[in-house]
Amino acid sequence: MKNHIGPYRIYLLLFVAGLISAEIIWSWKKGKGVYHLKETFSSLAVFAGFQFFKYLFAGYQLALLGFFSGHSPFKLPHNGWVLLLTFITADFIYYWFHRISHLWKPLWAFHMVHHSAMRMNLTAAYRLNWFSALVSPLFLIPAAPLGMPPDFIVICYALNLAYQFLLHTEAVGRLGRIEKVMDTPSAHRVHHGRNPLYIDKNFGGVLIIGDRLFGTYQPETEKVVYGLTTGFLSHNPFRLVLQGFIDLFKPASSKSHAVCSPPVFDASPEK
Repeated sequence: MKNHIGPYRIYLLLFVAGLISAEIIWSWKKGKGVYHLKETFSSLAVFAGFQFFKYLFAGYQLALLGFFSGHSPFKLPHNGWVLLLTFITADFIYYWFHRISHLWKPLWAFHMVHHSAMRMNLTAAYRLNWFSALVSPLFLIPAAPLGMPPDFIVICYALNLAYQFLLHTEAVGRLGRIEKVMDTPSAHRVHHGRNPLYIDKNFGGVLIIGDRLFGTYQPETEKVVYGLTTGFLSHNPFRLVLQGFIDLFKPASSKSHAVCSPPVFDASPEK
């Protein structure tokens, strides 16, 4: 199996590197300035740590989902329709997991690093907390007792995150009617904005239907200001990953690095 999987990983890596390179060239030619050397390397460092911990926690994730799947009163078969059902279910669960991650401080501690980039580009998608694998399977548990195969659940969640990589860019504009159903770069730019109008909007993964149903959809109507509401945090990957947990132990009156608190437009320059 490893012999077959290895080449696909290489092709995927080359594909991602190609997209990032194309975006860098686009940014340079258009004078967009969406890449900053220190910020880009900090994003890649965060992603390297995420990859290490992803493999470290993989057994825990499958064991947890397998346990609850084993207690399901029925089991759905491995076929295309069940895969589609699992994908839609995982996307719906992701909407609520993502929304709660903005509203509840303990989960925001895991998610904060993803909003710490001051620019929107494809490498910003890789700002994923190293320990997020400890909590994300807990939200996927409801799919297991419904009879959905654990491997399908993991695959669909992974595909959801993979799709979101493509959303972190300014190179793609509005996409018309597609935006009524799908999450798009435009919708996701809004999600990363610290503009008062954009705070806590557009939580969808692949589909934007949840946001439209539950009143959290916001179209891109003004220039997006990216980053945390408290402004620039750090280029240190360890601080980026751990700052949210440090904030948990701060008094409520102290300054915390939140995107869901009243907006504070800090113009502090990056160092």
